[in-house]
Amino acid sequence: MENSKALDMLERHPNKVSGAWVFKGTRVPVSAFFENLKDGASVDQFLEWFPGVTRSQVEALLDYELAALEQAAS
Repeated sequence: MENSKALDMLERHPNKVSGAWVFKGTRVPVSAFFENLKDGASVDQFLEWFPGVTRSQVEALLDYELAALEQAAS
């Protein structure tokens, strides 16, 4: 997925969740996704716990992060 499309799945507003990056159309911070993964949760569990977030949003975020890592390594 193209990086700009991945970022379309996220939004950030100063008056929404203290300006944190959130999954578009939700109040779920992107950091909550990574914190849950770090604590051992699966993507499916995260999606169950945060039903406003879609699988396509999570996949776009992961694709974006993978591309960023690949670019940093080159």
